[in-house]
Amino acid sequence: MISLFFLLSATPTSKAQFNFYETDNVRLVYYGELQAYLAAHAVRCFENSYRFHSKHWDYKSTKKMTVLLYDLTDFGNAGATSIPWNSISVAIAPNSYTYETLPANERINWVMNHEMVHVVALDKPSRRDRFFRSIFFGKVSVTADHPVTMLYGYFTSPRRSAPIWFHEGIAVFHETWMAGGLGRALGSYDEMVFRTKVRDGNRFYYPVGLEAEGTKIDFQIGVNSYLYGTRFLSYLAYRHGPESLVNWVNRVEGSKAYFLSQFKKVYGVSLHRMWSEWIDWERRFQKENLELIRKYPITSYINISSGALGSISRAYYDKSDEKLYAAINFPGQIAHISEIDIKSGDIKKICYIKSAALYFVTSLAYDPDSKTLFYTEDHHSWRDIKSINLNTGRSKMLLKDARIGDLVFNATDQSLWGIRHFNGISTLVRIPYPYEEWNQIYSWPYGKDIYDLDISPDGKSISCALAEISGRQSLIMMKTEKLTAGDSTYNVLFDFGNSNPSNFIFSDDGRYLFGSSYYSGVSNIYRFNIEADTMEAVTNSETGFFRPLPVSDDSLIVMNYTGKGFMPVKIANNTIEDINAIKFLGQKIVKKYPLLKDWVIKSPVSINLDTLNSDSGKYYDFSYMKLSSLYPIVEGYKHYTSVGMRVNFTTPIGFHDASMTASYSPSRGLPSDERWHARFDYSYLGWDLSLKYNSADFYDLFGPTKTSRKGYSFGANYKKTLIYDDPRNLGYTIHATGYGGLKRLPDYQNVSASYDRFAAFGGQMNYQYLRASLGAVDYEKGFKSQLISNNYYVNNKLYPRLLSTIDIGFPLPLYHTSFWLRGSAGYSFGERTNSFAYFYFGGFGNNWIDSRAIKRYRQYYSFPGVELNSIAATDYAKIIAELSLPPLRFRQLGFPAFYGIWIRSALFASAITTDFESDNIRQTFYNIGIQVDFRMQLLSHNRLTFSIGFASAFENRQKISDEFMISLKVL
Repeated sequence: MISLFFLLSATPTSKAQFNFYETDNVRLVYYGELQAYLAAHAVRCFENSYRFHSKHWDYKSTKKMTVLLYDLTDFGNAGATSIPWNSISVAIAPNSYTYETLPANERINWVMNHEMVHVVALDKPSRRDRFFRSIFFGKVSVTADHPVTMLYGYFTSPRRSAPIWFHEGIAVFHETWMAGGLGRALGSYDEMVFRTKVRDGNRFYYPVGLEAEGTKIDFQIGVNSYLYGTRFLSYLAYRHGPESLVNWVNRVEGSKAYFLSQFKKVYGVSLHRMWSEWIDWERRFQKENLELIRKYPITSYINISSGALGSISRAYYDKSDEKLYAAINFPGQIAHISEIDIKSGDIKKICYIKSAALYFVTSLAYDPDSKTLFYTEDHHSWRDIKSINLNTGRSKMLLKDARIGDLVFNATDQSLWGIRHFNGISTLVRIPYPYEEWNQIYSWPYGKDIYDLDISPDGKSISCALAEISGRQSLIMMKTEKLTAGDSTYNVLFDFGNSNPSNFIFSDDGRYLFGSSYYSGVSNIYRFNIEADTMEAVTNSETGFFRPLPVSDDSLIVMNYTGKGFMPVKIANNTIEDINAIKFLGQKIVKKYPLLKDWVIKSPVSINLDTLNSDSGKYYDFSYMKLSSLYPIVEGYKHYTSVGMRVNFTTPIGFHDASMTASYSPSRGLPSDERWHARFDYSYLGWDLSLKYNSADFYDLFGPTKTSRKGYSFGANYKKTLIYDDPRNLGYTIHATGYGGLKRLPDYQNVSASYDRFAAFGGQMNYQYLRASLGAVDYEKGFKSQLISNNYYVNNKLYPRLLSTIDIGFPLPLYHTSFWLRGSAGYSFGERTNSFAYFYFGGFGNNWIDSRAIKRYRQYYSFPGVELNSIAATDYAKIIAELSLPPLRFRQLGFPAFYGIWIRSALFASAITTDFESDNIRQTFYNIGIQVDFRMQLLSHNRLTFSIGFASAFENRQKISDEFMISLKVL
């Protein structure tokens, strides 16, 4: 919901009119009239799923749930939370069916079945949980402002402290059997992943290693939580019955709060021991499957590349130079389009892909005559279409935010064809040369999606896969002449049942369509003879072959699945007679426990909305704002401790948020007018308002940096995103604050304020285009700049200050190593005799316990090696050179409740020159330092980072001081 909030706040949708449709159980919020056609269906899906889960888990939500529909991404997605309110967000776009990683049945019904499991697992309380929710007036959201909320959050929602694989595993298991077996617990892709691990002898991660390393360095990254969680819980269901899973997850009286303790209670053994038993069983099971496959000859192949390439796009072969063009995304490398020499296997980088897709990287098309590649970017928002000429290396933006993919090139008229996703609908489009606009050809009704488009060499026929609302999928063909004339009829070439007809493309002579399917449970290459109307098998693979590409009459290039991703290989273009079907763990479960057939829910159509108490109208988020939690806190004021309370208010969607904090310092070391502390904060999308009185801060209890200040202030801040083109972003912030009673400057704790009443105002413009490869722990390439104006108005005088920063970085050959130059310069226009006119520099700036940026030495105001605020300047120029070294990851350091993830280090050197206008006071300082960061995870979702740093500062070629820094960043 947090990422969705930023998406909404960066788009016109945030100011648009929302509508609602509600029953006694749910309030559906959707955008205007555009999504109104889905409202009734979405409510039926919710009610249908809620009825099942209410009975299945003996669960009832104490408050009405919120479901938000949105269309800000080009592929379906969803999320759920129960803190502070039970809510589900649903991206209504069609799903990505690449490699059959997701089921093809109706997506909103599927999403509700899946996400409702998360809500139940997180929300359902025991008597103890209800007690803590009553004293805290709700479920407590963890906030870095007050780390004690980690404890309160555990008391009110203990199952949030379970790992992702636990929550996704139980959700996928239920989604599958609620749909009668259509789901990933009975999925061919999942079987392939674990079958390949066994065949290749690849590592099976244990729970700690899975979260610390497996979801970070593998090309599938976070999907591994779904894969492992689903597989392990399916094994538990097979070994001990589906009821055991319900007993483990369900929070009932007598159950243990922590998921590991409840596991031991239900299964009688430790999680580690049971995990080991599963791995041993999995190896035996997959060896049996491999033996079944090997009963018929295995298709031989010749490797083209020297190793696996991670995720890979559709590829194109240029016969003139024997080069293969494809986009790849591999850990340690930023996603890019590559040229692969099929003779030597050498790979040449052509261009980077911005915001690549996880599995297909980009939608790629090729014009061999002009040597032009067409590709898509921004796969996590609204896709752009770009082109790059291989002869010149020049790239060009063709269509911005077009939301079009599945690109194919028609050589007969130089047009592009593709599939557009908008408002939940799949639309076939044509993009005529010179690719400045697109034309709608046909929009499929909701519930039918097309994907994997191709066009025949003569330009007369178009093929694609068609997924229907039932999950049934077919390979179909249409005639371009009829389509452009408005005739959308099609011929079904082959019905694949519930299997994907993946990546079918025409042969050069147009007689065949080559593609892949898990028709036997293993992804193999198939050849459809168009004239004979027959489907023939071409391969018998042990793991899986995908994305066939005819390169001659007798050979194909295909992508061979390995544990490290896909590898291009060459195979013979011959048909075979026999392929053995494999066994599925899901089949074994339902055969052993037929009660799973009773989990199948009715169609949402069975829900009669007329019988429900329903209402609809315009949605105004502020009208639903209410108390979400209240809890005691501890803060620091100067060198003293204060205790108090914080109260939070928010709305179900989160557009409006408010908090009030009040605390008291009992120490007699403070004057009576400084013992009370208060703060009020309110935010609405880009607006933030704040009132403070003797402001206190938890982190002032620890270390040298103090943000607490005597006096009062009232401030307003507005943040606006001008370009949201992740990872390219442009925005600005403006702010104004009035202060009274201050003794120290707001930003510089060691500098006295010459007047205690003044105003601060200004703004900043921010631009960044920063990227990182899979497995990175920090940005590795890019550009970032800021233009900042921070001004004071004091005693009827204005003290303007202007500064700018610029960061430039690029990756080095060693994976996850990068070099950065970070510069800044500033000038103050005010009267030099007043402290308000100066910039101040010094120190690392990290507290012993902290919540702000880990690498504070990158900030313009820091200068490790000297005291905080000890360098004063009315104008300055500063540069930092930084070498960021690769992280060392830990596979098994700790236990599930608390474990280490990685350790990394960085070397830096800085130089600053101050006061250029006067030779008498001009100074130049240098420093050199190192910082080492150790990342840990507490209770699955709470990040801790322990840092140590050392720096030496120099002036006039002589060391003047050293600084040692130690810090623990919380959350």
